[in-house]
Amino acid sequence: MNGNPLPDRGPRYTTFTGWVDRPTDLTPPLDSTLSCDVAVVGGGLGGMATALRLTERGADVVLLESEFCGYGASSRNAGQISAKPTGEPQILARVNPQLLRDLVRFAASSVRFSEDLLEQLGIECEYEAVGNVGAAVTKGQMRKAQRDARALLAAGADLKFGDQRELGLPDTFLGGMLTPAGGTMNPGLFTLGLRAALLGSGVRVFEESPVQSVQDVGSGAMVITPLGRIRAKKVVLANNAWAPELAITPQRLSRPVWVNMIETAPVERDRIVATGWTSRAGLATKHNVMESYHLTPADTIAVGVRQLKIGKNPVVERISNPGVVADLTDAFRARFPSLRDVAVTKTWGGWIAMTSSRAPVVGKASKNVYYAIGCNGHGLGQAPYLGSLLADHLTSDEIHEDMMPWWQSENRFPRSLYLHNPVLRAAWLADRIGDRRVGR
Repeated sequence: MNGNPLPDRGPRYTTFTGWVDRPTDLTPPLDSTLSCDVAVVGGGLGGMATALRLTERGADVVLLESEFCGYGASSRNAGQISAKPTGEPQILARVNPQLLRDLVRFAASSVRFSEDLLEQLGIECEYEAVGNVGAAVTKGQMRKAQRDARALLAAGADLKFGDQRELGLPDTFLGGMLTPAGGTMNPGLFTLGLRAALLGSGVRVFEESPVQSVQDVGSGAMVITPLGRIRAKKVVLANNAWAPELAITPQRLSRPVWVNMIETAPVERDRIVATGWTSRAGLATKHNVMESYHLTPADTIAVGVRQLKIGKNPVVERISNPGVVADLTDAFRARFPSLRDVAVTKTWGGWIAMTSSRAPVVGKASKNVYYAIGCNGHGLGQAPYLGSLLADHLTSDEIHEDMMPWWQSENRFPRSLYLHNPVLRAAWLADRIGDRRVGR
C-alpha cells in the first residue's frame, strides 16, 4: 500500500485505503467511440452491481470509472454491513411511520442481497455474521437506544435491546440495540471480489476514464470522456460523492462528506476478551456523530467517523487530518482503557455521498439518464441492492416495492439542515460534552 508515516513513528497515512492494496491489472481507458444499451458511470459497489445485473438480464453494458473500480467509499468504509436503517427512528415513527417501515424492510433486504451476492460469486472478504450494535456509552445514549429500539420493533425490525453483558460489549459500553442481521467484513476484499466478477463478465469496463459530461441525444444519451465517447440508449449515474460534478445531475442530489478511519496493531485475543467484547459484533455509538468499532479477523481494531467534513465538488484526493486522527485515537483509548498501549498503525479516509433526507434516492435525471444513491453511511449493503433494483427496472419497467419509496418523480431536493460544517462541528462538541457526563 502507498503511504507514509506522518508524523515520524506515527500511523501510516495513505490516500487510498487501509483494507487492501491498489489493483495492478487496471483496464485501459476508453479511447474510441462505442455504442451500448446502458452506460454505467461509476465503478463503486453500486455501479458494479448495477452493471452485473444488467448484463445478466441481457443488456450490452459499458462501465466507466475515473480511477479503478472500488477506488471510492466502497473500499474505504468501516466494513460494517447492517440491517439498521439510517435516520432517527423515533422521530420517523411519529411523523412518517410508513417511511420507517419501508426503511426497515429495505435495510434488511439489502443485507440478504449482499450475503447472497458473496455466496453466488464466491467472494472471500472476511465476512463475520456477528451483527451490529447501536451502542451506548452514556445513560442518555442508553435511553435513546431504548426509544429507537421500540420504534424499530414497531416497524417490523429484528433486533434485541440489552445491557453490556447481554450483548457481549466492551465494559465501557452500557448496552444498546443489537441488529443480528449483517456483521463485519473487509470492504476492500468485497470490492475487489466484485471487480473480479465484473471483469470476468460481459461488461466492457474502462478504468481511468473520468466522465466529463452526459447529455440526452434524441432517443439515447452521449457520455464523453477525455479520449472517447459512448452512445448509449440509457445511462446510470452511480458516482455518488462525485455526482454533482456532472451538469445533468439534479441540484442538491447529494453532498460529498469526508470520513476518516484508523486501525490498531493486532491485540492478543485474551486481552480483547478481557475488555468484555465477547460478541465481536460491530459497534456504532449513539453519539450525534457516531464512533464505529470493527474487530477484524487479525484482531486489529478499526475505528471510524467521530468527525465529518463537508466538501465541495470537484472533490480532491487527500490524506487524513492529523488532528482528526488524534481525536479518533483518543476515542479508541477512552473506550478501551486497558488497551492504551496498543499502537495505531495506519489511517485513511474517503468521500461518501450523503443525501438531505439521509435515505436512498433513485430516479431519472433526464429522459434517458438515471441515478441511484444508496449510501449515507450504509452503502456497503444498500448501494449494490439499490443498483440491482434499478437494473431490473431498466430491463422490465417494473418498480420493485423496495425501490418504490426512494423513487424521485420530481427531482426536487431540499437544502439540508445538518450537512453544514458548523452544524457538524457543534454536534461533535455536544458529543464531547456528553462524554464528560458519563455515569451521571
